[in-house]
Amino acid sequence: MLSQKTLLRKAEPGPGEPGQAVGFRERRTLWTWRFRGLVGTLLAVGVLRAPRLRAESPGAAVATENATATRDAFSVLRAGGSAVDAAITAALVAGITSPSSSGLGGGGFALAYDAAEKKLRALDFRERAPRDLDPAPFEARPLPPALRGALVGVPGELLGLIELHQRGGRLPFSSLLERAEKRAREGFFVSPHLAKALTFGAEKVSQSPYLKALYYTGDKPAWVGKRQQNPRLAETLSRLKSQGKELFYEGAIAASLSKLAAAHGGRLTPEDFRDYRVIEREPLCRAFEGRRVCTMPAPSAGGLLLLEVLGLFPAETLRQLGHGTPAYQHLLAEGMRGALWDRMNYVGDPALGAVDEAALLDETRLAQRRATIALDRTHTLPTFRQDEHGTHHLVVRDRQGNVVSLTTTVNRMFGAALADEETGIVLNDQLDDFTAQSAVLPLGLTESPNRPRPLARPVSSMTPTLVFEGDDVVAALGGSGGLAIGINVTEVLLASLVFGHSAKLAVSAPRFFVPLAGKTLLLEEEQATPARLADLAFRGELVGTMPKGSTAVQLITVKDGAVGAAADPRKFGEALTEP
Repeated sequence: MLSQKTLLRKAEPGPGEPGQAVGFRERRTLWTWRFRGLVGTLLAVGVLRAPRLRAESPGAAVATENATATRDAFSVLRAGGSAVDAAITAALVAGITSPSSSGLGGGGFALAYDAAEKKLRALDFRERAPRDLDPAPFEARPLPPALRGALVGVPGELLGLIELHQRGGRLPFSSLLERAEKRAREGFFVSPHLAKALTFGAEKVSQSPYLKALYYTGDKPAWVGKRQQNPRLAETLSRLKSQGKELFYEGAIAASLSKLAAAHGGRLTPEDFRDYRVIEREPLCRAFEGRRVCTMPAPSAGGLLLLEVLGLFPAETLRQLGHGTPAYQHLLAEGMRGALWDRMNYVGDPALGAVDEAALLDETRLAQRRATIALDRTHTLPTFRQDEHGTHHLVVRDRQGNVVSLTTTVNRMFGAALADEETGIVLNDQLDDFTAQSAVLPLGLTESPNRPRPLARPVSSMTPTLVFEGDDVVAALGGSGGLAIGINVTEVLLASLVFGHSAKLAVSAPRFFVPLAGKTLLLEEEQATPARLADLAFRGELVGTMPKGSTAVQLITVKDGAVGAAADPRKFGEALTEP
């Protein structure tokens, strides 16, 4: 029999609230959640019959931001499913257990590697603007709640998962929907992250009568460890199981979601759903220290940031500075600010304007930028609006060496807070990622490459990434947290590749953030010692602090034949591996 310690091999939780110590009540709540989670896992997932799970092994691995999604995905691997099958299950279940971050009403990106074919694919199922989009409201943001439907794009999640399955699924897609249906119908235990989102997002959630009735008792949000069900969404998954994608993109669901968005100022129509397509793009890759790092191309700008930083600083330079030192943080931040400048000036939907990433990553160009970077001065960025938060990242590896890195999102917390009472689907507010004209005036631009336009896919920070040695994946990672995604993925990847940190150490180590206005650098509060602040100030940085817990990175590594996996403790995720 598996021990309780083995079954609950979680990342250690952070504080009950950002910047606060965990008191007796918070500790009791967390232990209650752990106990209930154990009981629910034994009954619902059946891991008592599973092989022993280990922290390091030469085989399969799953890391997600939600323990239930991780365990359900692992059950698929144990049932003979592929990495693709497990990733699809994790995404579907995350939309049930972490509805503030993802779901069928959203979209995302995925990198999927087929080890037998030695083929890497990049799938873009990002939300798309309606054909009849009106750009005018985007200059008046934030929009009032009555007009929030204008921010809803065509959801790409379901079609993206279907097309991912066609490129590597082993079990029937209907069986994966059935697992998610069972989870929604029979219930799950509310995680600390969802409980926190319901607490701090109460005002937004209350805009949706359906969400409020589902997750609140009176004015009290669902608590950590509460068994939560979603019968309406379970019924939708059951219908999709028998009727397929046509129900969503050509049938009753398209009509219902379009009607909901239109009732709140949106322009979506059933025709927009019918015309939506997933795009398979060419992955963006570069060599780094004898490895090949591959990530998502435009409309992702996170991948561009990652590869620009790798092209600016050789590993030996970073080692000499030392991981996490003020000089190291400053140097990386300077490289990231240059990449953010490129994002503002050059990145948009490639279907509506060419994005020359090869030119942006040209060695001569990066060398010229490197020459402008010094350890004792800081470049600044003009004010620039970019707001995206509600995102979930997951990574999966199966025993055959197939790997999936997938990011899914509804954009901000609970998306547009528009939940369809007929289907239980929560709609995204992804079009809020378009850039307002007023935001690019300080850049000297007459218009942004990421301006709101009909049929455009807004630029994203999502950065699913795979690292290769020869034909083998040696690292898979990605993250959540809006603009912080590319920055955090870069920090974690360098900790792993350059400094040899274990997956757990790389993911849990303190991180920094590069904001677009005001301060030039934000540190997690535990790092903000007087000595560090003084050092960074000497280098020209204007330093502030940020609470820990709004971002997360998941990582799988393969080293010397052993697989390591880590889920970010900032969002109470879970990682599991198995021989």
